[in-house]
Amino acid sequence: MFDTIVRGTQRVLDFAVQKKVSSFLMISSGAVYGRQPEGMEKIPETYLGAPTPQDAQAAYGEGKRAAELLCAIQQRNHLLGIRVARCFAFVGPHLPLDSHFAVGNFIRDALQGGPIRIQGDGTTVRSYLYAADLMVQLFTLMIKGPAGSCVNIGSEDALSMRELAGVVASVLCPGAEVEIAGKYAGGPVHRYVPDTSLARKILETESSLSLEEALKRTALWVQGGVRKEEDL
Repeated sequence: MFDTIVRGTQRVLDFAVQKKVSSFLMISSGAVYGRQPEGMEKIPETYLGAPTPQDAQAAYGEGKRAAELLCAIQQRNHLLGIRVARCFAFVGPHLPLDSHFAVGNFIRDALQGGPIRIQGDGTTVRSYLYAADLMVQLFTLMIKGPAGSCVNIGSEDALSMRELAGVVASVLCPGAEVEIAGKYAGGPVHRYVPDTSLARKILETESSLSLEEALKRTALWVQGGVRKEEDL
């Protein structure tokens, strides 16, 4: 994973330099911040945390950090107009329903009639932006964002996995039970929620879809009921 991110980014940067492109969008991740500190409700771009380098599972976050560094070097050396989007969590068409994405697994469980199963203890906190809102913000950043800018992209509407499962049930399968496999053992709650005030300021965009509507549209797409945006 680390090699794919870093070497792939370098190859694309080399191509951009060769072709003298004017605008370059780097899709990074909120994983570059490492674990969100206890007491920090939303992570701002100014936070200088990082993944734990002794953790082999941090390859994704460390790879994105290294890729951002490559972008900074190329921008300095070749004056590329690079913008970096640090993306958080999303929901929408093409989201895997059988992977490590909790909201996708919850949607699958709900469409199968329940129960909705939480593998952890239900305390983990996330926030979700709809895929179409993600695309609007990414294109806006690439077109009008200042060169050298680094912006969080996501939603600030935080909720726990227990709460998320409840929302999925109420929207897609009313009455479905929520099963929680783990038990809370104490300690800090794991959060992954961005501060998006900078995105609102420089991109002048707002997320337009509620989580409930995002879930409905995602489920419709999964079921084959919606294929075109104009149908929504």
